[in-house]
Amino acid sequence: MQGVLLTLLRRYLRHYRGAMAAVVALQLVQTLATLYLPTLNADIIDHGVVTGDTGYIGRIGAVMVGITFVQIVCAGGAVYFGARSAMALGRDLRRDIFARVQTYSAREMAHFGTPSLITRTTNDVQQVQMLALMTFTMMVSAPIMCVGGILLALNQDVPLSTLLLIIVPLLAVILGLIISRMRPLFRLTQERIDQLNRVLREQITGVRVIRAFVRDRQERQRFAAANTELYEVSLGTGRLMALMFPSVMLVVNVSSVAVLWFGGHRIDSGAMQIGALTAFLTYLTQILMSVMMATFMFMMIPRAEICAERITEVLDTDTSVAPPLNPSNAPVAQGVLEFRGVSFSYPGASQDVLHDISFTALPGQVTAIIGSTGSGKSTLLNLIPRLFDATAGSVLVDGVDVRSLDARVLSDAVGFVPQKPFLFSGTVAFNLRYGKPEATDAELWHALQVAQAQSFVESMPGQLQASVSQGGTSVSGGQRQRLAIARALVRLPRIYVFDDSFSALDYATDSALRAALTAETGDSTLVIVAQRVSTIRHADQIIVLEEGRIIAQGTHDELMASSQAYSEIVLSQLTREEAA
Repeated sequence: MQGVLLTLLRRYLRHYRGAMAAVVALQLVQTLATLYLPTLNADIIDHGVVTGDTGYIGRIGAVMVGITFVQIVCAGGAVYFGARSAMALGRDLRRDIFARVQTYSAREMAHFGTPSLITRTTNDVQQVQMLALMTFTMMVSAPIMCVGGILLALNQDVPLSTLLLIIVPLLAVILGLIISRMRPLFRLTQERIDQLNRVLREQITGVRVIRAFVRDRQERQRFAAANTELYEVSLGTGRLMALMFPSVMLVVNVSSVAVLWFGGHRIDSGAMQIGALTAFLTYLTQILMSVMMATFMFMMIPRAEICAERITEVLDTDTSVAPPLNPSNAPVAQGVLEFRGVSFSYPGASQDVLHDISFTALPGQVTAIIGSTGSGKSTLLNLIPRLFDATAGSVLVDGVDVRSLDARVLSDAVGFVPQKPFLFSGTVAFNLRYGKPEATDAELWHALQVAQAQSFVESMPGQLQASVSQGGTSVSGGQRQRLAIARALVRLPRIYVFDDSFSALDYATDSALRAALTAETGDSTLVIVAQRVSTIRHADQIIVLEEGRIIAQGTHDELMASSQAYSEIVLSQLTREEAA
C-alpha cells in the first residue's frame, strides 16, 4: 500500500523538484541552527555564568541571536516552498481525476458511483495533500534533528547517551502498536464518508419525492444512521489518537527525570558539567520531539495510503469507450444510421440486454422505437453517441463505425436528448449554447420556437439571460424537456436522437413540436423512443423491441395488421377506431 502512495507522490511531485530541493536545503540549515543553539547555551553557562565573564556571555549571546534569525528565515522559506508544492499536488490530482472521469462511459460511472467520485476528488485528495504539506514542513526536519541530536548528545556525554538506547526503541514500539490499529479504521472512515455522501445526495435530489410521500422522518433516521456510523468510526480513530500523545509525553517526561537523576550523579562526581547536562537535556527533548513530529506523519500515512489507493483506482481505470487509434475526421455528410448485428451486455450480466439488432435509419425519415419497459430501448439509443459500446456488431454512421469516428465529429453529428434531460446552473442562453458556444441569439430563438419553448422563455425575467438552477429544477418537467430539445436543435446535427423526450408534454404541445421538427429536420435522420403511440404512429418505420430483440418492424398500418405485440400496445392507449 505504501508503494501506491509513494508512486503517486513521485508521479506528481517530480515537476516540483526545484521547490522540494529548496525545502530540504532550508530545513537542513534551520534544523542545524536549532541543534547548535543548545551547545552555545552550554558554553555560556560553563564559560560565562560560572566564571562570571559577562563579555563572553554577550558575544555568544549575539551569535545565538544571529543564528536564531537565520533559523527564522529558513523556516519561513521552507514553509513557503513546501506549501506551494503541496497545494500544486492537490491541484494536479483534482485536475487529472476530473479529466479521467470525463472520459468515463456510463459503465464506469455506475461502477464507482457519483458519491464516491466526489469523495475521491475532494476528501481523498485533501488527505494526500495534507500528508505532503506535513512532510515538507515537519517530516524533512525530523530525521535531521533526531540524528543530529543523537550525535551532539554523544558529544556532550557518552555514558549518559546510553539512555537513548532504551528510550527511542521504547517510543517506537508504543507508536507502532497504536498506528497498526488505526489503519483499518481509516479505510472504514473513507467508506463511511462515501455512504454519507450518497445518502445526502439522494435526499437533496429527491426532496420532492420525500415530501410527496411524507418520508421526512424516515429519511432523517436514514441520514442519522449513516452519520452515526461515521461518528463511531471517527470516535475509534480519535481514541487511538488521544492515546498516542499522552504515551509520547509520558516517555518524554520519564526520560527527562532519568537524565536529571543520572546526570546529577555525574555532575556530583565531577565527570560532567552543568552546562553539558543542560544541553544534553535539550538534545533529548529535541530527539523525542522529532519522534513526536514523525508521529503526526505516522497518524496521517495510513489514511493517506487508503486515499492514494482510491485515487489511483480512478486514474488507472480506462474507459470502456476507448478513443480510436486512427480516428476518422471527415464530417458526417448524410447521417445514415445503421445497426448491424448489434448485441450489448453489462459487465457481469448473465445475458445480453440487446440481441442481434439490425436496422437502418435514413435521412429525411423518422425511425421510432417502441416496446415494453426494460426491453432495451434506451440502451439501444445510448450506443449511438457512444455512451456505451456494443459488445458485438457495429453501429455505423455514413458507413463508418462510430468507434472509428473522432469524438468531436460524432458529437457534432448526433443531437442527443436523454430520457432525463439535465440543465446546468447558469442562464437559458448558456444551456442552449452548451454544444455550440458561437451560436447567435437569433439561432437560439429559432431553436426555442421549433421546440415550442419561445413563449415561456419570453415570459421569464431576463428571457435568454434568465437564471436556471442546477438540474433545471427551477422550471417544470415539460419546460426542461423543451429546453433540452432546443439545445440539440441549436447544433443542427445530421442525426437527432430523442429518448422518450416528449413524455412530459401535453398532446397539443407534443403535436405542435413534432410538426415543427418535421419541417426543421426534413433532411436529417430522426430516431425517437416513445411510450406514447400518438408520438410515433406517423413514423416512416417503427421498430418493436421485446426483451432486447426486434420482433417486428414496419409502418403503423403494417404493424397493426401483422404484429400482435404492437397492436396490444396501441390498443392499450387508443380505441380501434382511433388506431385505424
